[in-house]
Amino acid sequence: MTKIIFSIVGVLLTACLDIAAVHASMQEDVDQAVTIIQRFQEIPERAIPDNVLRDAKGVAILTVTKAGFIGSARGGSGIVIARTAKGWSAPSAIGTGGIGVGFQAGVEVTEFVIVLNTQEAVNAFSQGGNVTLGAALSAAVGPVGRTAEGNVALQAAMYTYSISQGLFAGISLEGTVIATRDEANAEYYGKPVAAKDILAGKVKSPAGVQKLLQVLSKYSAE
Repeated sequence: MTKIIFSIVGVLLTACLDIAAVHASMQEDVDQAVTIIQRFQEIPERAIPDNVLRDAKGVAILTVTKAGFIGSARGGSGIVIARTAKGWSAPSAIGTGGIGVGFQAGVEVTEFVIVLNTQEAVNAFSQGGNVTLGAALSAAVGPVGRTAEGNVALQAAMYTYSISQGLFAGISLEGTVIATRDEANAEYYGKPVAAKDILAGKVKSPAGVQKLLQVLSKYSAE
């Protein structure tokens, strides 16, 4: 029975990662990032406060698919982008995946925005390996809405925001592992390129990134 359960979970994990791969060329992830940011800001009472984004050192944006039957599996992809002295950097590709236990039937798609509040948080995504949220750097569900504007004291290295199937979910990503997708970066930029160089602003942004940069330019540091 145990072997059957883990076989099902393995199939689910493979399916989730396949969904992420099919969904996500790098350009699709960039375009989806624009949509996600705009969707978060459509409802002022639940929006990410402007000053949180203005003070951000970087932003990671992910779409994660979770499927469950007896066990559960999740897979997702997205991008991370950092603020530099000359404005926002080009994006670096990231992805996540994992398995869980317990009966969780169904499929759920969740969109995440992770606000990187410190340079140390950006550096964690710059190393080109895996980042475990909440391990060396604290992660917390971020403040929301207009009432938070101007009253936000920094409480964690990273703030997480989520929308699940159209509803604001308030899901913590504590313990989630996010990895750099080096192959996706190489394909998008036409050559192997290190995440640290992308996020340091040393790699030129392709034309397809301009809309994302325009959306983020609304939140320029003061």
